[in-house]
Amino acid sequence: MSLIRTPPAPMNWVTTMMFVLTTLGAVVLVPWYGIAHGYQASTWVFFAVFLIANGIGITCGYHRLFAHSTYEAHPALRIFYLLLGAMALQNSALKWSADHRVHHRHIDDPDQDPYCARRGFWFSHIGWMLRNYPSGESDYSTVRDLQRDPLIVWQHRHYLALALAMNIALPFALGWLTGDIAGMLLLVGVLRLVVSHHVTFFINSLAHMWGSQPYTDENTARDNFVLAFLTYGEGYHNFHHMFAHDYRNGVRPWQWDPSKWFIRAMQGLGLARNLKRVPWFKIQRAMIDAQFRRAEQQLARHPGRAQIEQLRKRIAEEYESFCKVVSAWTDLREQLNQAKRAVAERWEHSTIQLRLRELEYELNFQHRRMRLLQAQLN
Repeated sequence: MSLIRTPPAPMNWVTTMMFVLTTLGAVVLVPWYGIAHGYQASTWVFFAVFLIANGIGITCGYHRLFAHSTYEAHPALRIFYLLLGAMALQNSALKWSADHRVHHRHIDDPDQDPYCARRGFWFSHIGWMLRNYPSGESDYSTVRDLQRDPLIVWQHRHYLALALAMNIALPFALGWLTGDIAGMLLLVGVLRLVVSHHVTFFINSLAHMWGSQPYTDENTARDNFVLAFLTYGEGYHNFHHMFAHDYRNGVRPWQWDPSKWFIRAMQGLGLARNLKRVPWFKIQRAMIDAQFRRAEQQLARHPGRAQIEQLRKRIAEEYESFCKVVSAWTDLREQLNQAKRAVAERWEHSTIQLRLRELEYELNFQHRRMRLLQAQLN
């Protein structure tokens, strides 16, 4: 019986040639010019400034503001993000957000996730853009809210002109002002673009393959400090896929998340507001729930041993305690909401909030106890 071969998806030659030419420029022309002529210090400064600005434009703008609406931004800040997004050359904010929302809706589905990590590193990193795969067709029904934003529509309509202006005209003008047009075009125009591309693409590829899963193992997303350092905080990807509408990715104070700090700074300047945060109790609950699932998997690998049976009993007791705390927290949150609606006395609010904090402390201690029990299972 002969096999029916499915023809490969047609090539996207525009995108492919853009990647090929910029990569060749970065690995051949940039070092050649540096050896032959050298770069001015000011050119390297502009390279660093625009590389960081591109990252902020994508993470704080395209991702956390437009795709997930984790906060609100002043029109001036929105325009700033849209210009930097055009410079990053990753499509318009409308198309980028549409693809990203589909990714979250159908994560790890090879037929519907545009950059599904289960299809391999190459596909999720860059391959999905080199061919016109059916899964890569943008579903604009997911971004109807953005289609009502005149600034986003303006950028979408004039994206090509903005991209050319930000990637060619701006570096040319800076080079003319500093007396190093060729060097500025190569560093700020080409090298900055290539580095910015692959740093962002690591989130679609490596952040689904390398790291830990402290909040959920129901998808491939991982938390990874190294990637977070390279990607302005986006490397805490397991948290993000669990709590996509939190403006933070590095939720802990010590976690490296410059995008979170930038958004807070914009709030301080009056350019951002209504920053969305997931209650800490829900974050703790997700971590402990993940611990229980891992413990069950570890217990299943060592059936019958007396020590394992004792640990199984301890974990069952911890789970019962966990369920009681979650139930109590849910009831208290409902009481608090009712009290707010009824404009209750301030002391009643304080009493409920104090009890909620006590439940958070209980979950924190349980998280530590579960880590000790898991250490005994390893």
